[in-house]
Amino acid sequence: MEKNEHYFYVVKCRDGSYYAGYTNDLERRIAAHNQGKGAKYTRGRTPVELIHHELFETQTLAMQAEYKFKQLSRKQKQMWMAKGDI
Repeated sequence: MEKNEHYFYVVKCRDGSYYAGYTNDLERRIAAHNQGKGAKYTRGRTPVELIHHELFETQTLAMQAEYKFKQLSRKQKQMWMAKGDI
């Protein structure tokens, strides 16, 4: 059963890099990343640490936040996380 929750999230990988994604089950998704069953990018970079998440009313809004974050440079991502706003 699909949850009616839509999250944009950011994890910090073991190597210090960031991975951003969308999910409707945050706990399950973070567990999948840490079990090596998540995104290909995070598989060799476990464990990952959840450093940010936002709940949205719709999948579209959550995915737009993910897209916007992924367009930022690393420096911009660090500044965004420091102030908490895209």
